[in-house]
Amino acid sequence: MTSFLDKVFTRYPIKTKRSLEILIGVLSWSIILSPIWASLLFPLALAYFILFFDVYWLYKSFWLVITSYIASNKIKVSERENWLAHAVEQKSYEKTKHIVIIPNYKESAEKLRETILTLAKQTLPTNKIFVVLGMEEREEKGKEKANILINEFKNKFAGIYATFHPDIKGEVKGKSSNEAFAAKTIYKKLIKGKKIDEMFTTISSVDADSIFDSQYFAYLTNSFLLDKNRYNKFWQSANVQYNNIWEVPAPVRIVSFFGSLYRTALLVQGDRLVSNSTYSLSLKLLVDIGFWDTDVIPEDYRIFFKAFFKKGGNIFVEPIFLKTSLDAPQSTSLWKTLRNKYDQERRWSWGISDDPLFIKWWLTVPNVSLIRKTTILFHVILDHLLWPVSWFIITLAANIIPFINPVFSRTTLGYRLPQLAGIILTCCLFGTLSMIVIDFRNRGDYKKVSKVRKFLFPLEFIYLPIVGFFLSALPAIISHTQLILGKRIEYKVTEKV
Repeated sequence: MTSFLDKVFTRYPIKTKRSLEILIGVLSWSIILSPIWASLLFPLALAYFILFFDVYWLYKSFWLVITSYIASNKIKVSERENWLAHAVEQKSYEKTKHIVIIPNYKESAEKLRETILTLAKQTLPTNKIFVVLGMEEREEKGKEKANILINEFKNKFAGIYATFHPDIKGEVKGKSSNEAFAAKTIYKKLIKGKKIDEMFTTISSVDADSIFDSQYFAYLTNSFLLDKNRYNKFWQSANVQYNNIWEVPAPVRIVSFFGSLYRTALLVQGDRLVSNSTYSLSLKLLVDIGFWDTDVIPEDYRIFFKAFFKKGGNIFVEPIFLKTSLDAPQSTSLWKTLRNKYDQERRWSWGISDDPLFIKWWLTVPNVSLIRKTTILFHVILDHLLWPVSWFIITLAANIIPFINPVFSRTTLGYRLPQLAGIILTCCLFGTLSMIVIDFRNRGDYKKVSKVRKFLFPLEFIYLPIVGFFLSALPAIISHTQLILGKRIEYKVTEKV
């Protein structure tokens, strides 16, 4: 069956890709518009669907509470461990090295310096760390900025280098193509130059605003050396947006709050954990799969699925129970900050554009566990579909039916539907309050803030319906619509101040 489907995709590459892109986008819009068309055609089924979805949302809320609580407890325990002491006891500790690639474009030297400083303050001896500044050749004064940082930190690490990614025809400008160029360049310098051993080297994809826990690379070293399946692993910490969480406006803080909690909770959800934002993998694995792709914007999910199918499903993501903190989008004014966050959500939601490729691999790549590949792909596609859909179903659906189909609204279920939906969703508030407590506990005193501001923080959730639409549902549905139309987006770097 896979060989037949492979022939179909090979013979009709453009038609099959466009068909899947249109199918995914149309499915999103069909669900969003279901309160209108289904109110007329299948009102009873629609009412039950809305109630089922609301109950599902309630389940998701409390599942997030439970898993984020478990994960945050594990993080607390890990933060108290001496990971360097564990690492030095492992065989081949002396051989182990780490390459850290920081792709960047128009980032300030100050922002890059903050990230590099957290590398310089690692408990792991920094003579085991190689830092690579992935610069873009087209950036004015990029070389000057790189030279300033290299001169400042040249004696802090095993090596600090800068690569300058040229504009190459056929490549998509962005993080993926930049770090692919940087990785290939440094591979020639360090591995082919026989400076380090490829078999005992990890490589990390690092955002320019990543603030590492001081034990991250000691933890990574220990986990890497202990793992017999180390050449088929990614390592992922909890990527949280805590750096400036109290400096951004309330709408951005609310979205960042949910995002941080969600990414923390994923650490204890098995195969739901997929590499994201800042992550590590063995250099051997990266070389085996041909480095990062250069024709994509969202690179993290792409490289995981690329590795997963190239390695016959023998790829896993190992959690690192530590926090890596990043910036929430911020700019020089309220409007610019909101636009900055909107652009970030647009870029993230454009991950839907990779789903047709993942489906193709799911259908055509043989000798991969059907259960595991289906489970992983199902959750990814479900998350992408629910991104724009959820807001409409939760906020509007139950209240639209009476206007579209007044006859059905006079039935018992039709009359009580808005009330039942309201009761179910009100219960979600208890989950949200629990999340706030867990988040404060997880965040600790990452950034000092007055008790009054902490106390008033829950009141900011009054903005949630508006924020949820403009900073989550809207950018996602625009991405889905562009996918239907066959249009592409341009990579926009998230401004950091």
